[in-house]
Amino acid sequence: MKITVVGTGYVGLVTGTCLSETGNEVLCVDIDMDKVKKMQQGEVPIYEPHLDVLFERNINAGRLTFTTSLQEGLDHGEIIFLALPTPEDEDGSADLSYVLGVANQIGKLIKDYKVVVDKSTVPVGTAEKVQAAISKNATCDFDVVSNPEFLREGFAVDDFLKPERIVIGSSSERATELMKKLYKPFVRSGNPIIIMDEKSAELTKYAANSFLAAKITFMNEIANYCEKVGADVDKVRIGMGTDSRIGKRFLFPGIGYGGSCFPKDVKALYNSGKEVSYNFQILDSVIKVNQNQKIALLPKIKEYFNNNLNDKSFAIWGLAFKPETDDIREAPSLYIINELLKEGVNIKAFDPEAMNNVKKKYDGQIDFANSMYETLKEVDALIICTEWSIFRTPNFSKIKDLMKGDVIFDGRNLYDLEDLKKENLSYFSIGREAITSERQL
Repeated sequence: MKITVVGTGYVGLVTGTCLSETGNEVLCVDIDMDKVKKMQQGEVPIYEPHLDVLFERNINAGRLTFTTSLQEGLDHGEIIFLALPTPEDEDGSADLSYVLGVANQIGKLIKDYKVVVDKSTVPVGTAEKVQAAISKNATCDFDVVSNPEFLREGFAVDDFLKPERIVIGSSSERATELMKKLYKPFVRSGNPIIIMDEKSAELTKYAANSFLAAKITFMNEIANYCEKVGADVDKVRIGMGTDSRIGKRFLFPGIGYGGSCFPKDVKALYNSGKEVSYNFQILDSVIKVNQNQKIALLPKIKEYFNNNLNDKSFAIWGLAFKPETDDIREAPSLYIINELLKEGVNIKAFDPEAMNNVKKKYDGQIDFANSMYETLKEVDALIICTEWSIFRTPNFSKIKDLMKGDVIFDGRNLYDLEDLKKENLSYFSIGREAITSERQL
């Protein structure tokens, strides 16, 4: 099949690359000329595990191509995916200007039947708005389909190639059959293609992300309570997770969720509720608790240093909002960095993939290291913000030798408490016992 993907962000690029992997001819459209030139030369603009291999293979095979011309894209594809940004507006709602702007252009440019697919995460009713925008100028038949993505950054390629489910929102039998044909190679193991109306499909994505965000936030509240009463959140988590009704996933406490999806989607659903006079009370709490959780380490850091952080030197391990991505959108690390800079702290940071993105944001304000251990020389404390695998089994002797101080503030609960007690390091995590080294006693 001939497929066009408009937009080459995380969703668009993964979608286009993975669809080309099953033999489709995919043309990706983006208005950024420099980005398109780099992709045409085989350069992947984002970090996503395994994407580079598929990207190079399908470019070399001629199945994956790029252009800045929307007209060329519309002439090419029988299915047109819209993978465009829907950033958070000032009031927290989703900004549909990119989606509707392209929809207006599509109406003027299409010459024959197309299936236009909303792949972006969009509020309920967006398919109707896209349909209306295209209809204003279209002189041929077309259908608009809602096909939300359920891709996890860091696992996006696997999630696309082996989806747990595919949701197709469409009232058109013709469009539905084309979409089922496109996705058939991805569900050979029997995972379902779920057909529903457009509004239900749009809400499914928001509901799924908001539920997972609520689950994470609930566990963070339990962790905070554990610290007040002396319980251990790890034991509570294990006890809860063995209940099949709850499950083990998304029960790990930490310094809050970030990224491009959860924060934006929760706020968008909350604001969509307000538009129809419905108050999502749970989501209101989720938003507020998560915002506070991102800086949950700050009170512990200030107390440890007697509220005097000026001219202290801290190392930070992990900048991306989660491991296996270079995405720093709404990353808790940034909230912590902002607060530490206000206190006059000197910061040296390391992340395996996200440092270039952070350098653009904090040009000259913080230092960056080439390795995790390079950050530690003569620092007063180590702060861990992202649970990259390389941070899980460090050389604690080396940490002690390099650091001036002897304290670790762990926002992701990477280390076993009993192991840390043997290392003679002070250690503060989330929802667990604080450990004080002999030098601090």
